[in-house]
Amino acid sequence: MDNPAPGTGDSPLAAISAELAAPLRPYLEAAAEEMVLEIQGMVPEYARPLDSKYGRRMRWTVRETIRHFIDAIGRPDFDWSELAGIYARIGAHEARSGRNLDGLQTAIRVSGQVACRRFIKDAQRLNWSLQLLGQITESLFVFLERLAGAAAQGYAAAQEQVVTERERSRWRLRDLLVADPPASREAIAELARSAHWDLPRTLALVAVRPPLGQPPPVMPPSILADWHGSSPYLVVPDPDGPAQERLITSLVRDCAAAIGPTVPLTRGALSLRWARHALELVERGVIPEKGPVRCLDHIPTLVTAMSEEIIEVALAERLAPLMELPPHRREPLVRTLLTYMENRDNAVAAAERLLVHEQTVRYRIRRLEEMLGDALTDPDRRLEMLLLLHTWVHFGREPAAEEPPAPRPLSVRFA
Repeated sequence: MDNPAPGTGDSPLAAISAELAAPLRPYLEAAAEEMVLEIQGMVPEYARPLDSKYGRRMRWTVRETIRHFIDAIGRPDFDWSELAGIYARIGAHEARSGRNLDGLQTAIRVSGQVACRRFIKDAQRLNWSLQLLGQITESLFVFLERLAGAAAQGYAAAQEQVVTERERSRWRLRDLLVADPPASREAIAELARSAHWDLPRTLALVAVRPPLGQPPPVMPPSILADWHGSSPYLVVPDPDGPAQERLITSLVRDCAAAIGPTVPLTRGALSLRWARHALELVERGVIPEKGPVRCLDHIPTLVTAMSEEIIEVALAERLAPLMELPPHRREPLVRTLLTYMENRDNAVAAAERLLVHEQTVRYRIRRLEEMLGDALTDPDRRLEMLLLLHTWVHFGREPAAEEPPAPRPLSVRFA
């Protein structure tokens, strides 16, 4: 311990006559009982039944403290390590119990007040001089101060260990929430208790791509984070609502980020998987980056991205007539058709979105009907057509051109 043990070095206890100890010793038990009662009246968390295990332990600690004080009077070589260890363990217990040191410090102060009152009575009974009373009172305050220091050191050491253990539990919980196959709700709840993490009803995973070298933001206790992994992510409890949305936005400021769907506790892997798909599309420029991207706002794009190969082949077959047009004529037709279908075949609404005249939209649709025939009016093909057009426009995909046949090898005869 950095602080000296109580009563060592320049402690006034060593300078007091050893003869002073004997008349104090018979009153040890009475002093201890008075201190315990005062402590219980002033510190609610210590107000336990005296015959309980906690009550007996408190009485023993107070008695040992008084005994050490009396035994050290007039003894400069007195070993205080035992009492310092007792108070270090008390401080550690407070840390592990999740309490601060306010209660213990109040108990020490109250004990000092009781001791001072009794010293004043003893001074009259034992004919102490004012100088001696002042000397023993001064030694008491030094003694109590150093006991508080020992408790604080024990508290700090235990708190560091508790924080480390809690952090390890948080890391394990974070990993468990995205496990695939998923963990049981019971396993999640048990680990959440160890991590001091309140179980939410739902959660969402946020995939993040921070700029190189950017330190992680200060995370609130409710957020579980893997910021330094190869694919960073956050676990956000009960993510729906404006408050959580603002929190997410503040945490991923200056980062590319995608928010997975809100899911039950055991479906975190699903939310993270789709968040990562969306983030990949943001980085490819398929989904525009305007703050954190929400997966559920881009379902067609995400679904299409999972089927790019088959859709590219289908584009070449289903939209073959459009392929025959040069790009400068083809692109306006494709964008017009997609916008027209997205607006329920409303030419006026499509024109407003495309910033063209409605007659232009109607003219282009007539051209497309001539080129594609029944495909535009067949209800069974409508969803397919929307999917293909969405891929063409948003993914920047041209329909896959048919590969030319490989050249035939030359046949050479040797005479």
